[in-house]
Amino acid sequence: MEEDKKMLSESEDYSKELDVAVRAMQMACLLYQKVQDTLVSKSRCNDKVLFKDENSLLTIAEWSVQAIVIWILSQSLGSENISILAKGDVQTLSKTNASELLEAVVKTVNECIAEAPRFGVQEYKSALGTLEVLELLSHCNSVEAPSARFWVLGPIDETSGFVNGDQYAVSLSLIEAGEVVLGVLGCPNYPMRKEWLSYHHSYHRIISMLTPTTSETWNKGCVIYAKKGSGKAWMQPVLHVNKKFVWPNHAKQVSISSIDNPALATFCETVEKANSSHSFTEGLALSVGLSKQPLRARSAMKYVALACGNAEVFMKFGRASYKEKIWDHAAGVIIIQEAGGIVTDVRGDPLDFSKGLYLEGLDRGIVACAGATLHEKIIDAVDASWSSSCL
Repeated sequence: MEEDKKMLSESEDYSKELDVAVRAMQMACLLYQKVQDTLVSKSRCNDKVLFKDENSLLTIAEWSVQAIVIWILSQSLGSENISILAKGDVQTLSKTNASELLEAVVKTVNECIAEAPRFGVQEYKSALGTLEVLELLSHCNSVEAPSARFWVLGPIDETSGFVNGDQYAVSLSLIEAGEVVLGVLGCPNYPMRKEWLSYHHSYHRIISMLTPTTSETWNKGCVIYAKKGSGKAWMQPVLHVNKKFVWPNHAKQVSISSIDNPALATFCETVEKANSSHSFTEGLALSVGLSKQPLRARSAMKYVALACGNAEVFMKFGRASYKEKIWDHAAGVIIIQEAGGIVTDVRGDPLDFSKGLYLEGLDRGIVACAGATLHEKIIDAVDASWSSSCL
């Protein structure tokens, strides 16, 4: 009985914070969707998007999302309780040569706040000024953990995917004493049918235009989330134009796959090559019997695929000089764990989120699996073949 009470108490913790974080990610997704649609439209008209245009729009969107997330958290939880580790801090935007950028950010932030009631967040009575937006962003730190309890906002994790209308994710998580206690991933383009995951993103866009998304025909886009101690992970559709958010917004529970046979398991292969070794992970997959066609997924999409049962294995082994940033993993880790999966380094130790921006002390890489059987096989295989990895 006491154990049941303890579990119930733990599952009730962070409920308010999770509710607010999900609404913040819904709002962030809508903003990013609008910017991505603009970039894709320009690309279609001009055959090419100028880097300056795409960089400027993306920069404005990222700063605006950062301010909006802090605004929502502050409105609901009190600004004195908010400290956040994020990509940029207020000093960058306060520079004299950033005045034009700041003006665009303030305009975008106010446009977003005007839509806040759709997300169940009370609209501010008057437009925010430049100083107020800078005050919001002053809660950010881009290098060190601000306090023992802090939020982590992950920027768009795959710029090329975003610009080309493909997959990307934005994340928000809460960390206490070095442990992730809640996490939310916003994935506006995630296809909600497993068979679509391996299709080219242009096909998804065509299907989406032919079959507009509603709560009944939920084809793409989700916010997926979990909190410590609940033993559950949930997914809900992203909010679309003219829709209103009503908690839990058609949420459904997701869970990991029950497959533990490597021959039947699907391995998530990274799209990005710069900071990991494809040849080593592919060889490792074959050595443990992961013979199915791999699922190519961008960054945080791999965590979503595992949590939804669309894949069973994700591995990432960075090159010696590369350090993993905590915002790329924090939300995904707790979602996988609460959905029933396992995420560790190659030693089998939990990831350490207590050291600020980077996952310090990471042993070789990250292994995420749907179950213990697959996890043990991969850990053993890494130990056996690491000397030939060239990492």
